[in-house]
Amino acid sequence: MSKLYLSAPLPFVGQKRMFAKHFIEVIKQYPAGTIFVDLFGGSGLLSHITKHFHPESRVIYNDFDNYRQRIGNIPRTNRLLSQIRQISEQVPRHKPITGKARDRIFELLETEERENGYLDFITLSSSLMFSMKYKLTINGMRSETLYNNVRKADYELCPDYLAGLEIESCDYRELFERFKDTPGVVFLVDPPYLSTDVGTYKMYWRLADYLDVLSVLPGHNFIYFTSEKSCIVELCEWMGRHPSLGDPFARCQRREFKATMNYNARYTDIMLFTVPELPPDNAA
Repeated sequence: MSKLYLSAPLPFVGQKRMFAKHFIEVIKQYPAGTIFVDLFGGSGLLSHITKHFHPESRVIYNDFDNYRQRIGNIPRTNRLLSQIRQISEQVPRHKPITGKARDRIFELLETEERENGYLDFITLSSSLMFSMKYKLTINGMRSETLYNNVRKADYELCPDYLAGLEIESCDYRELFERFKDTPGVVFLVDPPYLSTDVGTYKMYWRLADYLDVLSVLPGHNFIYFTSEKSCIVELCEWMGRHPSLGDPFARCQRREFKATMNYNARYTDIMLFTVPELPPDNAA
C-alpha cells in the first residue's frame, strides 16, 4: 500500500488535515467499489486519503487550482528556497527582510520567473510572509513586508501522492452533471467557506455561488464541509422552518451606492425597495 499523507505536501488554503482522522472514519464505512467524486479537489488530500483506503474504487479528483503543477515543481521550488535561505541567513527568524537582502530575493524571483516561466507563489509566500497570507504575483509580494519565515528543510518529493486518481480540471457543476446519475456515487463537497478569504482560488465566489453548491446534495450520498463562520447550516435550518417564503425581494427594484471607508477599504451599499401599486384610475 502506498504512503498515507495526513496533510497536503505543499501549503494550501483550506486543506483538511485537521479533519483527516475523522474523514478516514467516515470514508471507511462506504463499500468497496464505491465511486467517489471530489468536486472541489483543492490540495487533493481528501482524494488521496479516499484512494488509500479504497484502492479498488474510482476516485475523481477535480484539480481546478492545478495543485499537481505545484507538486511537479517541488524540486525547482526547493532549489529556489535554498537560495532564499542563504540570502536571509543573517536575518533573525520571523524578523523583516530589508535592504539588499530583500532586493536580492526579488531579483532571484524575477530571474526564475523570466527563465522558467513558473513560480509557486503560495509556497513561497508561506516562507516569506506570515501564516495564511499569500500573494500570487511578484508585484503583489513587493507590496508586503517580507519576513524570514523560510522553511529550514526541503519539501518532500511525493510522486505517489496523486497516484491512481482520475484527475479533472473543470467547473464543479460540469463534473456533477457527469456523475449525478451514477448509482451509489459519493460526492466529496468542500467548497471555499463563506465569509473567509478566497483570494488564492481561481474563481470569485458570491453568496449565490455558495448556495448553488447545496443543489448537488439532495438525493445523493455526500461528505460536505463548512464552518460555523459561514452560517450555511444555520441558513439551511432557517429555510427549512420557512419553506413557503420564496424570494422576498422578487418584486423589488435595486439601487447601489459605492462607499469608501479609507484608501483601501471600499464597499457597496444596496437598497431594495418596492414601488406602491396605484389604483387603476390613477395609473399613468
